[in-house]
This record gives sequence, structure tokens and C-alpha cells, in this order.
Amino acid sequence: MVARLLLLRAWPRGPAVGPGPLCRPLSSGSGSREYLQLSIVPTMHFQDSLPRLPIPKLEATIKRYLRAQKPLLDDGQFRKTEQFCKSFENGIGKELHEQLVAQDKQNKHTSYISGPWFDMYLSARDSIVLNFNPFMAFNPDPKSEYNDQLTRATNMTVSAIRFLKTLRAGLLEPEVFHLNPARSDTDTFKKLIRFVPSSLSWYGAYLVNAYPLDMSQYFRLFNSTRLPRPIRDELVTDEKARHLLVLRKGHFYVFDVLDQDGNIVSASEIQAHLKYILSDNSPAPAFPLAYLTTENRDVWAELRQKLASGGNEETLRKVDSAVFCLCLDDFPMKDLVHLSHNMLHGDGTNRWFDKSFNLIIAKDGAAALHFEHAWGDGVAVLRLLNEMFKDSIQAPAVSPQSQPARTDSPAAVQKLNFKLNDALKTGISTAKEKFDAIVKTLTINFIQFRRGGKEFLKKQKLSPDSVAQLAFQMAFLRQYGQTVATYESCSTAAFKHGRTETIRPASIFTKRCSEAFVREPSQHSTGELQQMMAECSKYHGQLTKEAAMGQGFDRHLFALRYLAAAKGIVLPELYLDPAYGQINHNILSTSTLSSPAVNIGGFAPVVPDGFGIAYAVHDNWIGCNVSSYPGRNAREFLQCVEKALEDIFDAIEGKCIKT
Repeated sequence: MVARLLLLRAWPRGPAVGPGPLCRPLSSGSGSREYLQLSIVPTMHFQDSLPRLPIPKLEATIKRYLRAQKPLLDDGQFRKTEQFCKSFENGIGKELHEQLVAQDKQNKHTSYISGPWFDMYLSARDSIVLNFNPFMAFNPDPKSEYNDQLTRATNMTVSAIRFLKTLRAGLLEPEVFHLNPARSDTDTFKKLIRFVPSSLSWYGAYLVNAYPLDMSQYFRLFNSTRLPRPIRDELVTDEKARHLLVLRKGHFYVFDVLDQDGNIVSASEIQAHLKYILSDNSPAPAFPLAYLTTENRDVWAELRQKLASGGNEETLRKVDSAVFCLCLDDFPMKDLVHLSHNMLHGDGTNRWFDKSFNLIIAKDGAAALHFEHAWGDGVAVLRLLNEMFKDSIQAPAVSPQSQPARTDSPAAVQKLNFKLNDALKTGISTAKEKFDAIVKTLTINFIQFRRGGKEFLKKQKLSPDSVAQLAFQMAFLRQYGQTVATYESCSTAAFKHGRTETIRPASIFTKRCSEAFVREPSQHSTGELQQMMAECSKYHGQLTKEAAMGQGFDRHLFALRYLAAAKGIVLPELYLDPAYGQINHNILSTSTLSSPAVNIGGFAPVVPDGFGIAYAVHDNWIGCNVSSYPGRNAREFLQCVEKALEDIFDAIEGKCIKT
């Protein structure tokens, strides 16, 4: 359960990254359609010189932890927690911290959080569906006729394979966050930096205010899967495999998308093979195997062993090693709520949830990436999504008028058949019952607040993200009358093998401001409300900066707890304090991303009585996609979020707040 509470979705903060100068998309007539781009700076050029993720000072971690606890506890509870912290800081915590620092010095090739974080994901026994895997949906192709399912599936598949080839050839532009693009995102800089040795290249970028990001997770994007094992799962990657896995109506198909020389199979052949699969009129299987990937990991591990020993080992290897999994759904999306349900979980028959990612394409061309979370975070997936979207619309491999190649698809496409005994059939039926039962309880709702967004808020010198987070605090206070543990994920990819850190948006500032808006609006002038919002914005900015720089408290305390367990040390009292359990029971689990390629994203709550809040503050509007289980009401919560945003905008404009 601890793993489930802590393993929250990490999506990147920051703009989409696309090819800059000296990294242009290649023309279709160039003969170089194998690659998305030809970066003159090698993809992994900065990796060796990335700075290491710092371990915060113990006293700083304790101060930050107590600041985050303050709005959640009454005075008596807070004093007890203070005592636990004091004892920890001066006793066992100090010893553990010193051991962690010493251990970190012995492992300079990685970060202090990388191993424990992989362990936590892979040791979690809950189903990965809803508990861990999120989705990001693409915007539709701006040329409506290109949203035909076969056309879009072909184009996106080719773009994904081109990304794979570009990445493996070292020709994908390195992931860099440019604070001053006029200086760093230029031909001149790239021509110079490529000659700086990899051991020093990060410093060269730093001099021009550019921050290269960790790309160590990228190799797991393709040919990768999470294998269920007893106690702890295993991540496997087989870069030699050349085939694509396609799921349709619960059936499995494979065909090669790379030839023996590693070249991409022609787009017209891929189109022909997909057309052949779409024309298969076989009824859905009576026992859809994909349900097994929705099971508890120990249950699935045992069933998989039976599956392998029952003559299916080679067939499973084809599933596991496939470049990725393409899921073709036979129905259109009705609306964004239907799309969210379908891309987050679907009906359980047409996804292989263990694959590093599933590319899902509906009958109407609506498309999304659904990804397994143990291998990596949102930075790599968003980069893939951005590049696929850009390439598929700017240089599509096929058009709606394109004719599929005249090729022997029945020979090229292999339909996989699994031998199922009674124990496996029973296992599939049980998995289906569990899956259907939990999915029925999940509610998803969505709003678009059109009164303003990033542009307006920045003019008011308010952090757009802080305003969204304040609205969530106000909404929960209005709906349930309290301030609760809130989680916002933040990438630490600026460091070697960085993963994520937590921003804790619920603060004494948001609590005071929320109470003023919700409980006593008539007692405060708009000037006073504006001042409180400015304080919230300033403090949220500080928390965000600290988290991005690896100076939060969550990962540090987690690593110390992990170390204590590894050393067989009795769990320190700080971790037994009910307040520690409460702050890690994240009722408001939030994550934001912004990209012109993304239509919507989503994930399930991380606790039964929580909300899963995916949101984006766009230039002129704010979108929010919320999930909940029984006991919480996503629709009413979003009504309260909308009311909160109206009140915030009214206050900014000097209007009276309506009760």
C-alpha cells in the first residue's frame, strides 16, 4: 500500500520540445525518411556530465516536512510531529542520512533515488491498471481526412519507428531546457558544443543558460515490457526484435516494421498489413488473454508461468520483445470523458498493459499513448508524443488517397494463438471479473474554463500553476470543509538519473487564502484577496523551484526509510507517526503538462477516497480532467473548481465575490 500511495504520476513541467536549428525534419524526397532529424549534437552528448541529484541537508528536509504538515494538523498533533522530527534529526535520522551520503559517494554513476524508486515500482503488487499507468491523448490531425483510422495508424506507426531509429543512431536532438533560446538554441552554439568532450559538455550548455536533461530512460521506450515476477517484477528490453505487436478485438498480430538491415519497411506495406488486420472478421476470443495484465502482479506472475510452460513461451517472447503495442479499437470516441475512460483502461481486452507503451487508435482516429510507469517518467513519453505528432502531420508517410502495397499480408502478418488450459481460462475469467468490478466504480469528468489562462495570469504577476492549485484547495474546502494532503509531481530530469520530486501545494498560505474566499469573502476586500493570492503564488514558485532542484523532502525521507529497511533497522518513530501516514495518503493527486500535441491526459486516484487531477493551464483557458471512486464526487468537485476559478478571476478584476 505504501508503494501505491507514493508512486504518483510524474509528468513534465515545461514546454514541448521540437527540433530547433540544425535539427530540421527531413524532406520525404531526401531518401532519409528513416530519421526524424539529423542532430549534429549527438543525442547522449550531455549525459556523462549531467550534475548529480543532490541529497538535501537533513535539517532542511525536516523544516520543509514540518512546513508541509502545518496546514494539515491541529496544534496538538503538530507539536507531537515536531517532537518526532526532533528525535529523528538528532538520532537515528542523522545516522541514516550519513550512511545515505556515504552510499551515494560510492555510486556516482547514478542518483540516490534511482534504485529505491525502481524497487518501489517493481515491488508493488497492485494491478498496474488504474493504480499506476496514465495516458496522454494526441490532438486530432488538423487535416480532418488524415484522422481516418488506417491512415493515422500507418502515419503514427511510421513516425514512432522513425523516432526509434533516430534515437538509436544518436541523431535525435538532445533534450535541453533553454532559458535563453536566442543564445543556446542556435546553429552557432550547436556547432561549438559538439566539439566539447561529453565529460564537460553540460558546463558549456550551462554557460549559455541551457540545461540538458537526463535521457537515460529513453532506451526503454521501445522493445520493452514489464514482466510479472513473484515479489518483484522485471523490466526487459530486446533491441534486436524488428516486429510490431497489434491488438484488435482481443486478437494478437505481429509483423516486421524493420527489415533485416534495420531499414523501415515501406509505409505502403505497413498500411497494407494494418488494412489486412482491420479486415479480419474473426469474433472476439472467448478468453481474452490481455485481461491477465490487469491482475495483481503475484497472481499474474503465477499464471504467466503456467502460460509459458504450457507451450506459449515463444509466443509470449514475441509479445514482450515487440517494438511497441498498437491497439486498434473498433469504435469512435463519443466525447472527452469516453475518450479518457477508453485510453486509461478500456474494456481490458485490447491492451497489453505491461508494454512500455500502447499506442491506441480508435475508429475515428482519436489517438493516445498509454504507458507503464516503472521504467520511466513523463519526460521521455512526452518527447515521443510531441515528435510523433509533429512528424505525422508535417511529413505524413501516407495520405488518405494512398494505395496500400500489393503484398502478401496473410504471409507477412502472423496471428498469435495461445494454448489455454482450464486453469488459465479460469484465471482470465477471474481477472475479467475483478477488472470489470473496479472499472465500474471509476468516474471521470472534465471542464474547460474559458475566462482566461496563462497569458492573463502572467500579466497579473501570478504563477498560472499556483492559481490552478489554489483553485483545487478552495474546491476541496468548499466541498468537504478541510485541507488535505496534496501531491504535485515535478521532474528532476535536470540531474543524472533523476526521477521526480513532490511539490506540496497545500500550505499555510493556500489554507488562509482558501478560507478567506470560501468561508468569509465579505470580510476581505479584493485588495486583501489579491495580496493573499500573491503570497500563494510566491510560495508555490519557491516550492516548485526547490523540487526541480532536488530540494523537496519526500524523496529524501523515502530514501532514508528504504535504507533503514535494507539495513534491518526498526522503523523510526517519525514514519510511525499518523501524520506521516496522512501526508502520504494523497487525497488530491495532481499532475500538469502542456504541449500543443496533447489533447488531454488522465490517471486514476492513488487512494480510494482521493481525486486524480490532470490539468493544463493553456494560453487562454484552463483544462481539468478529474477521476474519482465512490465516496468522492468528481463532477461536484469540478463544479467547485469552476466556482473557485470564477472567484479568483473576479478578485483579480476587483469584483465582489459571490457567496
